[in-house]
Amino acid sequence: MPYARIAITLPQEILVGVDRRANELDRSRSRVIVDAIRAYLGVPAVVREAAPAYGADAFGVARRDQLTKDLAKSPAERLHAAEQLARLARSARPRSRARQPRQQIIGFDSYEDFYEWKKHNRG
Repeated sequence: MPYARIAITLPQEILVGVDRRANELDRSRSRVIVDAIRAYLGVPAVVREAAPAYGADAFGVARRDQLTKDLAKSPAERLHAAEQLARLARSARPRSRARQPRQQIIGFDSYEDFYEWKKHNRG
């Protein structure tokens, strides 16, 4: 879509309001002005959301329903349900006697940070 550079004059209070709205929306001043002109003219926006909204599919609807049911329970009931699930998880996958060594990746911003970490973690 080609763009044209033009100069327009706006009253100071309108410009302040546009800048405030642009900061609220984390958009440029130009984008806010273009959106306002499109709305005024009734011209639809060029970009449309391609992906469905979160929770619009069957899986999202089921998750929302479960969340609603869980939030209807008291905190004690939710804690009891969590404890039951933890017991079920432990019974389904018991801890082995010989634990696997833990894999760990640590990143450092500088060699000095690495050296300080190394000094404090020698054991």
